[in-house]
Amino acid sequence: METELIQLAIAAVVIVGIVLLLRRAATTSRERGAVTARERLGVEPAIVGRPRRERKRPLAEAEGKPPAPEAEEEEEAEEAPPDAETRDAFKAGLAKTRGGFVAKLGKLFGKKKIDAATVDELEEVLFTADIGPRAADRIFQSVKKGLTKDELEDADKIWGQIRKTSKQILALDAKPLDLTSRKPFVLLVLGVNGVGKTTTIGKLADQWTRDGKKVLLAAGDTFRAAATEQLEEWGKRANVPVVKKAGGDPSSVIFDAVKRGVDEDFDIVICDTAGRLHSNAGLMDELKKVRRVIDKAKPGAPHEVWMVLDATTGQNAISQAKTFKADMEITGIVLTKLDGSSKGGVVLGICDELKVPVRFVGVGEKITDLRPFDPSAFVEALYADASSGEAA
Repeated sequence: METELIQLAIAAVVIVGIVLLLRRAATTSRERGAVTARERLGVEPAIVGRPRRERKRPLAEAEGKPPAPEAEEEEEAEEAPPDAETRDAFKAGLAKTRGGFVAKLGKLFGKKKIDAATVDELEEVLFTADIGPRAADRIFQSVKKGLTKDELEDADKIWGQIRKTSKQILALDAKPLDLTSRKPFVLLVLGVNGVGKTTTIGKLADQWTRDGKKVLLAAGDTFRAAATEQLEEWGKRANVPVVKKAGGDPSSVIFDAVKRGVDEDFDIVICDTAGRLHSNAGLMDELKKVRRVIDKAKPGAPHEVWMVLDATTGQNAISQAKTFKADMEITGIVLTKLDGSSKGGVVLGICDELKVPVRFVGVGEKITDLRPFDPSAFVEALYADASSGEAA
């Protein structure tokens, strides 16, 4: 009898032990399951004191030296200032724009006292300027929400915030233009009548030839005889050949030019197109055909598609580019006649709404006045002397 009781006691102890082990295992399983679920959702476990992302300690900090500045300050410090020639050229080209909305801002912040009403007037000035509603709102909100109450009473702080936001708008993540990445490098140029498209092509050809490149032009605007003649004249000035075909099909002319570029080892082939109205669907379809034909002549081409816009048209330029971009992949913008317009701020709207980089801007009549776009030089020139009230 005693033996049986001992055996029962042992069995009871074993059963209790097994139950306890099963409960503990179940609890552990539930905890692990919860962690796994958080991991699947991409949420880090809530562990007190653990940072979301570990950073390596800078060498200076490890040695007991003062820590390095924040990343944003480092980026600003690394930005190289524009050279004097570029700065002066942009400043001269943007003189009329500074006499427009920038001058209005200068008068606004030139008041003895800046108050809430001044901030409201800032909104009105920005939204009536030709910089596009999105860019205007972005700059206004950066001032209104990005500055403290005390800073909003300081004109220099407001100007600093406007400059900073303008630079951010223009700082698109675009790769630098590399004309040597392909041979020949094929550039397709689009634009409506009167924007200066053929002149832009001629100036680019002249500049790149002076840089030692072997350039070929394709007279793809076959609907207008004057366009071919104009391109030929630029070809003579730049000493570059022009492929043309009187009354021929644009696709055929451009195909022949690209094939010649391949066969004769040209560095760059620039293809002109008709100065078509962006509302004509048939002609837009033809542009797509031109693109397909270029790809047949040189697989992977065109390597860049640029649209030429006229700065004097203001926000209409943004509308044109939007329509083209809906049907064609545009990789760059050339903005002409910047010096003849008070609407140069449209560059901000173009970059903010289209997310397409501005590659060149025309700041004068001379060949050298078609300049690579420098966002830093542009912002510096746009708001030059603004804080002193002498915007123009």
